[in-house]
Formats: sequence, structure tokens, C-alpha cells
Amino acid sequence: MVYTDKGSKAYLFSIVMVAVIGGLLFGYDTAVISGAEKGLQAFFMGADFAYTDTLHGITCSSALIGCIIGSALSGFLASNLGRKRALFVAGILFFLSALGSYDPEFLFFEKGVPTFNLLVAFNLYRVLGGIGVGLASAICPMYIAEVAPSRIRGTLVSWNQFAIIFGQLVVYFVNFMILGSHVNPVIDLVNGVNQILNPEAARWTIATGWRLMFVSEAFPAGLFALLVLLVPETPRYLALCGKDEKALAILSRINGSQEAKSILADIKATAREKTERLFTYGGLVIFVGIMLSVFQQAVGINAVLYYAPRIFGTMGMENPMVQTVMMGIVNILFTLLAVFTVEKWGRKPLLIYGSAGMAIGAFGVALCNLAAGLPPLLSVVSIMVYSASFMFSWGPICWVLIAEIFPNTIRGAAVAIAVAFQWVFNFIVSSTFVPMYNMRLGEMGDKFGHMFAYALYGIICVVAAIFVWKLVPETKGKTLEEMTALWKNRRKK
Repeated sequence: MVYTDKGSKAYLFSIVMVAVIGGLLFGYDTAVISGAEKGLQAFFMGADFAYTDTLHGITCSSALIGCIIGSALSGFLASNLGRKRALFVAGILFFLSALGSYDPEFLFFEKGVPTFNLLVAFNLYRVLGGIGVGLASAICPMYIAEVAPSRIRGTLVSWNQFAIIFGQLVVYFVNFMILGSHVNPVIDLVNGVNQILNPEAARWTIATGWRLMFVSEAFPAGLFALLVLLVPETPRYLALCGKDEKALAILSRINGSQEAKSILADIKATAREKTERLFTYGGLVIFVGIMLSVFQQAVGINAVLYYAPRIFGTMGMENPMVQTVMMGIVNILFTLLAVFTVEKWGRKPLLIYGSAGMAIGAFGVALCNLAAGLPPLLSVVSIMVYSASFMFSWGPICWVLIAEIFPNTIRGAAVAIAVAFQWVFNFIVSSTFVPMYNMRLGEMGDKFGHMFAYALYGIICVVAAIFVWKLVPETKGKTLEEMTALWKNRRKK
């Protein structure tokens, strides 16, 4: 087969677009809970056991347990099955989870009767989807980074984050449309116990609405699983497996025949080290990758994304789903800012500026809860600033760096470890948010919890900025093979 010297951008973009559908499902699966959680909470409050705030926080975050498992397995699956087949497994898991979350009673339980065993079954289906998210979160950016030319790699990997945020926006709209003229249940403390106020008004949402929100994911999940079968394996994985001819063919279609030979030679120069140990390049590269993941979650963004309607409701908004959709639109716009500037401004400046913007937004929300008499609109604007700052910085750039900074020969294992830490801290933040947000103290009541949560996130944002400034290398314009040399040189010093 003869290839031109220019390569085919259409071919490159087509396979990248399939990979970013995995990112869309990542966003869809993690944010679907934002619209469903109140109906789900009210459904299980009708059971014969005490469904507490803590238990609800764990239920809303149970998918994250699967994310930890999936990300931990991603290195093994990506190295043994290949990037492509590992993504196919993720697509199947997304599909099965959507169906199971819709009908957790299937085969074993009475329809519509909440029991503790049914709660366990529901959470197991959510964990199954979480494993798919964990696989996709690690392997989608890895796949894109391994097929993309270095000059546009950051932009293409950033499209994966755009897909994540777009998936969240899509599910906000889907949840909004499913809810329609129906209402979410109003749940409040009555004599120290959570109770549903006016359950008749929210009967449809409690019985059916949350189920439809979960099953809506089955359609994009099935499409993703089918399309993954049509894309090639990454040339870097093929070269590491000794399949040089196949690797060269794919590289030629993407980069042109002359450049493909040069890229393959660089890959082969490191392929002999395929069995290198994790700490061959020192502990710093692993530490930096892990801490990038930790800070991306510890800044608290997913507490906002998962519980957006609840948060806007406590700010006095009449229809919190409207503000939630508005936030989704803002998130999309600012993610595009990162997509179009990451190769121009670099990775580090975006992370540092974003950390500063998030700190300002978080401290703004904390101030609104500390000082009485400030307009609710100020809280809403502060949340928007906080969220928008994340979307042009830690949201996309963390994934770009995790896909770029590790040497070829340890990338699978190193990415798996870094992403596993990300999901561990995602679970910690998400499962502790509701109890922390509802903390009460003296005359401040639950405003103390609101203030404390965002003040804590603001402080972490400041620490994150310092970490990036001091330890994170700039990867703009460097090939993946040049990153291998960078860490070798750092270890020698």
C-alpha cells in the first residue's frame, strides 16, 4: 500500500473521535447521578431500613469504587489486550451498567419494592459502570496520545476532556427533559430524621424518573462499543509487541511515509526496554503523575458536578436544574479555551492560572455563607468562576500531562496507578461532600458546612498551584520519546 508524505488528517481525526466517545461516556456516567440522586434517595427512604445521608453519599459515589478498580486494571488490560480491545471491554461495561441501574430488580427482586438487598444490587450495577469509566479514563487519553503527532497531541488529548464535559452537559439536558413537568422530591430534616415533603407531587420521579436517567446511557454506550471495533490498535503498542509493519502502516496513514519511518525508529529505540520496572526512571515521575491526579480531585470539582442541583437549591434558586444546565454550557465554553490554547500557552501556565481562578471562586462561595446579607447571585457567580477555571485547567490539562509525562515502557502501569489515585480521591471527595456540606454549628446552622467545604477546597487550590510551579515539567512540543530522555536526565542529576 502506498502512502503520501502528508498523511491523512481525516483518518487521524476519525479514530480520535471514536476514542473521545469514551470520554463522553465517562462524563455521562459520572454526572447522570446529579439529576437522579434525589429521586433515588426518596425511593430508598421508603425501605425498611434507615437510609441516611452517609448511606446516600456512598450510593451516589459507588460508581467511583468501580472507577478505582477499572483504572487499576487499565494498565494490565492495555498491556495484555491492547488499547483497542480494552476500550471495547469498557463499552460493554457501560452498556450493562445502564441496563442494570434502570432495572436493578431484574430476575431477583420484586419491582418497585426498596430493600437493602436491592440497594446492594443497584450499587453493584453502578460499580460495573464505574469499572468502564476507570478503563476509559486511563486508556482513552493514552490511545489518543499514542496515535497523535507531537505537534497537536495536547490539542487532541484535550478534546477528550471536552468530550467528558460535553457528556456531562448532554446528561444535564437529558435529565432536564426526562424530568419535564415532574418535580424532584423535597427532602428535609424533621425532628432529626430525613423525610419527604409532599411525596405525592414527586411520585413519578421517585418511581420512574431516576430509572430513565440511568438507562439513557445505554444508547451512546452501545454505539461506542461498535465503533471501537473499527479503529486500529495504536502504533506504539504494535511496535512494543514487535508488529513493526502494522505500526508503520498506521503511522504512515497518519503522518506520511517519511515521517512515519522516523517516528517508528524512535519508538523502536525504547521498545527494547518494554520490561522495565516502574521506578526505572526514578520515583519523581511517578510522584508527579500521582499528585496531578490527587489535586485534580482534591480541589473538589466533582462535589459540584455531582450535586449541582442540590447546591443551587440551597442558594435559593427556584429551578436548580436551569442553573445546572447553564453551568454545563459555561463548562463547555471554557474547556474549548483549553483546547485552543494548550499548544500555544503550554500546560503549566494553564494549570497555575486555573488554580488561582478556582481559589477565588471557592473563597467567594465560602464568603457568601460566612457573611450574611450578600445576594444569592454572588454565590452562583462564584460557583461558575470556580467551575469555569477548572474546565480550562485541571480538567483537560491533567489528562494531557498524565498521557504525556511517562516514558513509553512504563506508561501503561504508571497511568494505571496515577488514574487509580484520581478515582480514590474522587470517591473521598464525593462521598464526604454531603455530610460535610450539611454540617451545622451554632447560629450559622448548615451555612457553616457550606462555608467550611469551599474554604477547604480553596486552600487546596492554592497548594496545587505551588506544586505545579515547583515540580511539573512542561511537555509542550515534546515527543513521547523525548519525555523518556527528560526523566533519564533528571534521575542522573
